Amino acid sequence: MVALTRTVRFSINPDGSTGGANGYGGVPAMVGLGRYAEISVRCVGEPDPQTGYLVDIRTVDRAVREACVPIIAEAIVYEPTIEPAKLLPPLLLALRESPLGQVVRSIVWHLTPYYAIEMMTNATETVVVRVCANIAAAHRLHVDELSLEENRAIFGKCNNPNGHGHNYRVETAVAIKQRDEIPPLGVAQIERIVESTIVRRFDHKHLNLDTEEFANGSGCIPSVENMARVFFGLLAPEIADAHTGASLASVTVWETDRTCGTFPG
Repeated sequence: MVALTRTVRFSINPDGSTGGANGYGGVPAMVGLGRYAEISVRCVGEPDPQTGYLVDIRTVDRAVREACVPIIAEAIVYEPTIEPAKLLPPLLLALRESPLGQVVRSIVWHLTPYYAIEMMTNATETVVVRVCANIAAAHRLHVDELSLEENRAIFGKCNNPNGHGHNYRVETAVAIKQRDEIPPLGVAQIERIVESTIVRRFDHKHLNLDTEEFANGSGCIPSVENMARVFFGLLAPEIADAHTGASLASVTVWETDRTCGTFPG
């Protein structure tokens, strides 16, 4: 079994323009005050033994444009205040009824660079809301039980005595059971929880010197792996208390665009 993920970028424009191949900036390109979005479709199955394709990516592009975009465009006109998560079941169903068929396993709708929603075919009663935030912080990677030479050998320049800094990106993924009788946990509420629990606590801090979680002697080195684990532990009860049917699925922390840690892994 292999998994193939294709991201389709598009704009829903006031002039109704559609069509074209998947482009770097989205097709159709934005006209006037259009609405930009990205949809990522994950397909799972066995590749064709002759072509090596699980599915032709052009088929994914057409399926998203022909099956998903009209649903979103109609909602923008007739239900502009609808919670986007409520559109995921019909979007996923439309993809499954397209030529893609049963290879579709999940859909992620990227509404902004910092906000996305996801649904999987084996859990259509649950929406995963992904919300990102940024913190700027300094840290030093150092183990007191090791010698200075051993620390330098393991951590290199990250062992600088005065520390060094990163602009961290923190993604909180919240799994929410969809129930008509209970209002959904919105992105604004999740952002407030992340702001009060993580951003205020760790932003513009030296993690080793200014926080109890990573204080020198705490035994918890502020690596990106440990940061994801600690943040998860802080956020999980806050999310659970905020909404019946909501639970923290994971926390991912990027220290650069090339390195991130996720908990649970």
